[in-house]
Amino acid sequence: MNTKPFTSGLSDHAVTITRVADRQWHALDDDLVVGRGHAQHRPDGRLFVSIDAWHTAAFDRLAEVMPAQLPAPLYTVVDEADVELTAGWRRAGFTIRRREWEYAVPTDPRLTGLDAVLPPPGVTIVPAGEADEGLLRAVDRAIRDEVEATVGWQSMPAEVIPRPAGDTIVDPSKYAVAAAPDRYLGLFRVVTVVRPRIGLVAVRSGEQRRGIARALLAHALGRLHDSGYTEAWTEVHESNRAASALFEGIGARPMSSNLELVR
Repeated sequence: MNTKPFTSGLSDHAVTITRVADRQWHALDDDLVVGRGHAQHRPDGRLFVSIDAWHTAAFDRLAEVMPAQLPAPLYTVVDEADVELTAGWRRAGFTIRRREWEYAVPTDPRLTGLDAVLPPPGVTIVPAGEADEGLLRAVDRAIRDEVEATVGWQSMPAEVIPRPAGDTIVDPSKYAVAAAPDRYLGLFRVVTVVRPRIGLVAVRSGEQRRGIARALLAHALGRLHDSGYTEAWTEVHESNRAASALFEGIGARPMSSNLELVR
């Protein structure tokens, strides 16, 4: 987690940086820990760094030392409203790569307008936990290949849930799917920790604009509402106008924006 640096009095001793473990650093001021740095690979293979510092000087020293000891490129994510933290990373040579909007998504069908939405003819919704794993992996792979061939999968919201290397399905029980008689056409993933997070809603390119995504949303949000959740949340890349329109069309509200920076 990134915590913004703030200016406070340091002792006359210079801040020193110590690597305390693999991809972990401490900033020390006269043997007092005044900052911590951490690096971690995301499931997509990219290396993300974070700094939790008590002083601007500690942040800047960590942001100077860590990249020198890590392979490039490096990434980090900040709340766009945190101007000071963003400035700290930019001082360290990071530039803005992308912006994601975080939406609060209502689940009540009376608010979303999805109460009467049904899948198109010939398509059924298979609830989470009931999908055929082979067909699920096939549609996931097909959609990823389609995205990779156009805008690139790294344009999608960052996948932060740990998974085995080479396995793009985190947990098959988390996926609802839109099914034709012979194959799956789309998928929807919700993971609930503290609150439900919509991690993925996607439809094969040749099956889009048929109402399949709205039918998946209607099913999944209805299930969450029946389970007592009033809201879910999701992230949408600012350039993904179709996804923004889909969520805003059911009453989702943009609550904040995150910046992904790269060096």
